[in-house]
Amino acid sequence: MMALPHPSAAQEQHRLLHDIYVLLDDGDRRVLETLALNPLEFAVLQRLGPSQGRRLTDIGAELLCVKSTITRLVDRLEASGLVLRTPDPDDRRAQRLLLTARGVEVRDEAARLHEAAVERRMNALDADEQEQLRELLVKLRAGLRVELAESDA
Repeated sequence: MMALPHPSAAQEQHRLLHDIYVLLDDGDRRVLETLALNPLEFAVLQRLGPSQGRRLTDIGAELLCVKSTITRLVDRLEASGLVLRTPDPDDRRAQRLLLTARGVEVRDEAARLHEAAVERRMNALDADEQEQLRELLVKLRAGLRVELAESDA
């Protein structure tokens, strides 16, 4: 039987980042399910305020969701009484999304629980390690954005 080649440093780093993403996402799901939310629904709520609506298409683009996905998400949030669809005054074909009073309460409680969970999970690193990781992740994110922009051009 032939042995598999050792992964390159880049492949190993990608695998580690993927594994960390999966673990963070699972942790987020566990925290948010106490409020009957999933991470994507929470992400929608975070982008909304009670007085200024946002277009569904803009939210979908920010979250990299296709139209059918954002529509299903909003349907669930609206059925739960967390958001309200309103006509877009600038475009008759579009809708804006507003948080309801209940939506504000749930969003704020979810944010509080999520922040506490993130702080707890990141305590695996000391303050200096957290800062070093932050700097490296910012640099990696910037490089990935440049690469994606170049491939889109």
